[in-house]
Amino acid sequence: MIKRLFLPNQYVQSIYEINFDDLKKRQIKGVITDLDNTLVGWDEAEPTPKVKEWFKSLSDRGIKVTVVSNNNEKRVKSFCQSLDVDYIFKARKPLGKSLRKATKQMRLKKEEVVVIGDQMMTDVFGGNRNGLYTIMVVPVKNSDGLVTQFNRLIERRILHYFKRKGFINWEE
Repeated sequence: MIKRLFLPNQYVQSIYEINFDDLKKRQIKGVITDLDNTLVGWDEAEPTPKVKEWFKSLSDRGIKVTVVSNNNEKRVKSFCQSLDVDYIFKARKPLGKSLRKATKQMRLKKEEVVVIGDQMMTDVFGGNRNGLYTIMVVPVKNSDGLVTQFNRLIERRILHYFKRKGFINWEE
């Protein structure tokens, strides 16, 4: 049960290691991505040129993107405006309502959507619970808010368990 809920389908160092051609082969037509510590550090207000290029690469391949964040409207809206992508703020991940809403807004089936995020307790757990393909990335920054710090403690324990059981072979 723990494996089914918390083990991501893929684990990569950053969003830039995600192979778009592999996503297309999996019939992935939509990306739900977290914002803070997935795309940029939680304290970076604007997308970097590299992040903008990543979004453009997805768009060029016909892959739709929605940013789904637990952060507030001001933060998420200001970040997403220059990217011209849809977004959902105060998402309350890992609850599935926002993930289902994003999938519906993109007019896709859950089998056609991937969730990308840096947190096992919110992004991976929420995606897995809702039958979505999940990719976990290493956090962009090592610092987090208080709630996220607590989640990271639990996350580290689960990662160590997965390593001991041979479910994963990556480095933290």
